[in-house]
Amino acid sequence: MIEIKDLDKSYGKQQVLHGLNLVIPDGRVYGLVGVNGAGKSTLMRLMAGVLKADAGGIFYDGQEIYENVNVKSKIFFLPDDPYYGGSTSGKQLAELYKTYYSFDDSVFQKWCDQFSLKLTVPIHNFSKGMKRQMFVALALASRPKYLLLDEAFDGLDPNARLSFKRALIELSEENSCTTVIASHSLRELSDICSDFALIGKGTVLQSGDLMDHLGSVHKFQAAFSRDVSRSDFPFDCIKFECTGRVAQFIVRGDTGKIRAAIANAAPLFVEEIPVDFEEYFLIETEQGRENQ
Repeated sequence: MIEIKDLDKSYGKQQVLHGLNLVIPDGRVYGLVGVNGAGKSTLMRLMAGVLKADAGGIFYDGQEIYENVNVKSKIFFLPDDPYYGGSTSGKQLAELYKTYYSFDDSVFQKWCDQFSLKLTVPIHNFSKGMKRQMFVALALASRPKYLLLDEAFDGLDPNARLSFKRALIELSEENSCTTVIASHSLRELSDICSDFALIGKGTVLQSGDLMDHLGSVHKFQAAFSRDVSRSDFPFDCIKFECTGRVAQFIVRGDTGKIRAAIANAAPLFVEEIPVDFEEYFLIETEQGRENQ
């Protein structure tokens, strides 16, 4: 289990994170989301023990991460722009990672073959997507207990993304690996994440089971035989849009009561439309700006 307690981090006078608390249970695929500049990458580097917190701490199974070699040996961190030497090949990187992890050569070869990667070619000759694929192969072959991925899907084509998502699910199920992914690809995260945390204002704004949170917001569309306006619907809306005789509502609360309130306006039909992760993110971030 990962426990983040009262975490603060600043760069000079700019405070990026403050009083951040989060618990990530074992065996989950956990998504970290937030707008640009929210502090996701900083949090990931703190979780990897690359940066030192100004206050608070990050604990893996009760042990602090910073300058703890034993804990770091259980973690694989793939940053957005991983470092490698100018002439380093995938084969050389694999040899390096074998000194830190229980590296599985067969898994590494499998993924390099699937991605059509040449192990003896210097990585600097690869495209951005191929570089990402190489480090994905290294991460999967390292079989860590904790896998930290910053913008994991960046540079991967649709087929590679699908294969990678399947591999992460297998890693979680077979090795009880806990995967934390910071990404802007919300549609990709919604396919594999069981839980999430929304980072903003330097702290955690929302967190928990993804499906529970998506189920707390409802979207309805209704058509009428006359023009309607917001005043026709006496209930709270997160968002209301109306085009002629078709109205769309995004609400929280009891769906039965909402349907009954819409029914009072004599609609021709009413349908509920599922809210996906991307729309939920937009709803929460827009509400956050309105409440500032």
